[in-house]
Amino acid sequence: MSREAVVQGQLDAYNAQDLATFVTFFDDGITISDLNGEPNLKGLDAYRERHEGLFAQFPQNRAELLSRIVVGNTVIDHERVFRSPDATPFEVAAIYSFAGDKIARVDFVKA
Repeated sequence: MSREAVVQGQLDAYNAQDLATFVTFFDDGITISDLNGEPNLKGLDAYRERHEGLFAQFPQNRAELLSRIVVGNTVIDHERVFRSPDATPFEVAAIYSFAGDKIARVDFVKA
């Protein structure tokens, strides 16, 4: 599976709030960080727990892909995130790095 297909697969599962499928795209040692910041989450169990809470709190949450760049082992998505139909959307850049065929690190830039 291509890097782009992996990132698209996790985005599709995220939008479906299919937690079981969503976490299959991530390495067991997944690291999450704000760009140029210290990691704020490590490990697949912690990542699963975070999204379980997110999906419960925002059952209509979804991310709309605005653009995608693939450069070697890195995929960068620019997304608009909607927590609910009434909430003001916000934008993020998600920078996905890989270990093997799974996402090993995500660095976020939030606007």
